Amino acid sequence: MKKILILGSTGSIGINALNVIRKFPGKFKISALTINTRIDLLEPQIEEFKPGLVVVQNKDFAKELKRKINGKCEVRCGKDGLLYAAANIDYDILIGAMVGFAGLAPTIEAIKRGKRIALANKETLVVAGELVTELCKKHNAEIIPVDSEHSAIYQCLVGENKNYVSKLILTASGGPFLNTNKETFCNVTVKEALNHPNWNMGNKITIDSASMMNKGLEVIEARWLFGIPRNKIEVVIHPQSIVHSMIEFVDGSIKAQIGLPDMKLPIQYALSFPERLANDYPRTNLPKIGKLTFFEPDLNKFECLKIAYDVLETGGIAPCILNAANEVAVDKFLNGKIKFSYIPAIINKALEKFENHKQPDLEMIFEYDKLTREFVKDLPTGHTGLN
Repeated sequence: MKKILILGSTGSIGINALNVIRKFPGKFKISALTINTRIDLLEPQIEEFKPGLVVVQNKDFAKELKRKINGKCEVRCGKDGLLYAAANIDYDILIGAMVGFAGLAPTIEAIKRGKRIALANKETLVVAGELVTELCKKHNAEIIPVDSEHSAIYQCLVGENKNYVSKLILTASGGPFLNTNKETFCNVTVKEALNHPNWNMGNKITIDSASMMNKGLEVIEARWLFGIPRNKIEVVIHPQSIVHSMIEFVDGSIKAQIGLPDMKLPIQYALSFPERLANDYPRTNLPKIGKLTFFEPDLNKFECLKIAYDVLETGGIAPCILNAANEVAVDKFLNGKIKFSYIPAIINKALEKFENHKQPDLEMIFEYDKLTREFVKDLPTGHTGLN
């Protein structure tokens, strides 16, 4: 029986993780759940899964929940509550399902305890990839990715010698604007950007998919997750989202992982590895799908992907700046404060603003995350270059 801590249990990944855990009551048990504000969704999770601890980041909502559940489990709040859960409670696997930079600190606490990290929070490796991978080696912790693309690469690498890998091929659906002219990006609505053709995800990651920043972050994550240099990581557009990613070997052979676009599959794999558990999820019917297509991404159209590639080349503190600027820019777009087309321009402004530091420690990473957020929040929407 594996004991599970879920960071972000009311988000898309968290809910899918609970769907998997529900299927295998003899295999997994919930130790703790953490959320931001959605206590309406957390309450039934407490009733069903009976965690010993829940953490609500918003203090007012934590007080309200504590009154409502009347002692059914311990309730903590804020960043301190997150760190307490990761550093102190009894669990075997941490599911990093929180969105954004906030997932870094508790994930590091879990790594220090030598836990398995089922990682969906790609920002952890984007902003602190080198430090995180070093800590995993030092504390004998393991990261098994939950992103469908990185899970596919992970699965394809099992039993293979990494020295024989010539490149990683990350697939991308192209999002809702694959066939939209770049000239119209300034008129894109939030509703249109959230209308992903294949995946049902949270708002932030869906906007990242629309701008293809999500794929850019995945390129940076893959660099650290698999120890593969930038020039061996390729992105191809695959609108059907059936081939989740591939590996090309030095002999020219390509190995792919194929499945329906269902996040329960990579989540289950990360929880059960090296076992494969039988389930009743829908199966992939290739004759019914009929056609799988692939083509190169347009880096002029999807500027965020190009920026991410450049930032990976630059290294140092630049990925932290990129991530923080993108998070604030996406939030501004979702709240109607900027146009969709402003997102890459804002990220470039932030990258130009700050001097790069080649080997940042955790303290510097937290400092530059804060500085970047403050800079982007204060940027006027009519700032020169934001068009």
